[in-house]
Amino acid sequence: MIAFPLPLIGFSAFSGTGKTTLLTRLLPLLKQQGFRVGAIKHAHHRFEIDHPHKDSYRLRKSGADQMLVASRNCIAMITEREDQQAEPELADLLKALDSSTLDLVLVEGFKQEHFPKIELHRPSLGKKLLYPDDPNIIAIATDDRLSTTPCHIPVLDLNNPSEIIAFLISHFFQPDKQPVSAYPLQAQQRVQ
Repeated sequence: MIAFPLPLIGFSAFSGTGKTTLLTRLLPLLKQQGFRVGAIKHAHHRFEIDHPHKDSYRLRKSGADQMLVASRNCIAMITEREDQQAEPELADLLKALDSSTLDLVLVEGFKQEHFPKIELHRPSLGKKLLYPDDPNIIAIATDDRLSTTPCHIPVLDLNNPSEIIAFLISHFFQPDKQPVSAYPLQAQQRVQ
């Protein structure tokens, strides 16, 4: 299990199931309840967040291995990685987050990593469930009945973000928004 000082909740599913769509619905609800949320997303392809003709882009393309661009409103770090390198590990990426400014972290993807996850499942897509083969799956969010029975973990409505938020809060937090005893070290750190 990945060690991290805050609740870490993954959303795992096959591509096209709606992980990003769900997270874009969950984030505003968590923010409305006063939670400070970090997010990490795994991408299976090369991506570019910088723009040609911008100074930061020009510095990177001129040879900077790391480029930190900052303003009073935003800070972004771009680290160049060799194409031959292995996929980044979630534990290493978590080190880049400032956990002192967050209450929890939502993770999209990284289904092979060991941390608590909610599986998103749409039976209409014809994909098999990741549960029960992944013991880190703590709930399934689906838009239809599951064909696998019995299911020994909570089944949530994929189209009801409020239900998923209620599950996250009850599973990971006490009423005062402190992490629950499943994270005893973290709870002690937060109270101090």
